[in-house]
Amino acid sequence: MILTCWASLVAPCALIGQGSPGPGASAATQQAEIDRLARETRDASGKGDWESSIRGYENLVKLAPNVAEFHMNLGIALHAAGRPLDAVQPLRQALKLKPGLTQARFQLGVVLGESGQCVEALSYLRKDLPRVPDRELKRTAGLAGVKCAIALMRLDEAVDFIRILNRDFPDDPEVLYRAVHVYSDLSTRASEELLNKAPSSYQVRLLSAEALEAQGNWEGAAKEYRKVLDQNPHLPGIHYRLGRVILSAPKTDTTMEDARKEFEAELKIDPSNAGAEFILGKLVLEPATLNDAIAHFSRAVKLDASFAEAYIELGNALILAGQPAEALKPLATAARLQPENPMPHFRLSNAYIRLGRKEDAQKEVAIYKELSEKVRQNTERVQKAVSGVTDEKPQ
Repeated sequence: MILTCWASLVAPCALIGQGSPGPGASAATQQAEIDRLARETRDASGKGDWESSIRGYENLVKLAPNVAEFHMNLGIALHAAGRPLDAVQPLRQALKLKPGLTQARFQLGVVLGESGQCVEALSYLRKDLPRVPDRELKRTAGLAGVKCAIALMRLDEAVDFIRILNRDFPDDPEVLYRAVHVYSDLSTRASEELLNKAPSSYQVRLLSAEALEAQGNWEGAAKEYRKVLDQNPHLPGIHYRLGRVILSAPKTDTTMEDARKEFEAELKIDPSNAGAEFILGKLVLEPATLNDAIAHFSRAVKLDASFAEAYIELGNALILAGQPAEALKPLATAARLQPENPMPHFRLSNAYIRLGRKEDAQKEVAIYKELSEKVRQNTERVQKAVSGVTDEKPQ
């Protein structure tokens, strides 16, 4: 932690005038002692020597008990030393002496939260977090707010803190980790409320089906989805989910036909389901039915203009159908939508080869290789991070 309040000590004479000289010492002598101690304490804090900083500020608040900034900096030093509970009293005193000292107020909310005094902490953090100017302090305050809101089961407030943190610290691992837990807890609470308030609703069966699907229990998930359809046969999305489950389950002689029927049934209920069109296109991506595949993929991208995978498959189907020139536009669109995906460039190189445009094909091959290597490296990094393996050599 970095102390951000040293400006208050630049002109100590103006501040120390509020104190009273000690017995047997002149005001000038005591002022000189305070100036010396303040300099030494600032140096200790700048070096991260928090124990020396704490001792210095404890002496300063004795010498000049009416200087709010000394109390505030003592609280900050105590917090930095890992003693948030001890930091509460000096920060309160700083605000008592100078109610407008916003830095002390911001710090007080944090130490209250970190010391478990969450009800009071949230009264500060809710109001103050958007106004905290220092990024590190804002991050600390936001995380303290999340911790307290979860401890008090105020999940809506936890979400508010997470939204601010995600906006200001979108790549911070700790923020992302806390977000996972907040949204997971929120999901669990909502699921429990749904089960308690509407146990016989189709939504409860949907939750059950989704859970079984996530576990890879394809047979159980399919049964639950079919029960949902028994209750509400025209509910959009269910035939689509059922079709996906059928394709995920161990293959049988009728897998493809069974899945096709579900996706076609989905489109009768919801003609705007781009996913159903896309999978139907994949199911008929055969030499004898390429025109059908092209039609499905074309409808998918028309229904969802951001559906990069559908553009890639449309381009591929057009190439296979002997229409490489027509494949260029959807493949270029896919490359624009997913600039890190190597596949559109691989397909584009195939199209250019068939068109006799060797130079363009070579450029796309080069891009494909470059992006493929990035994907490989990223995958390797993730696998190492998950397994705890690093590239560091033992000392």
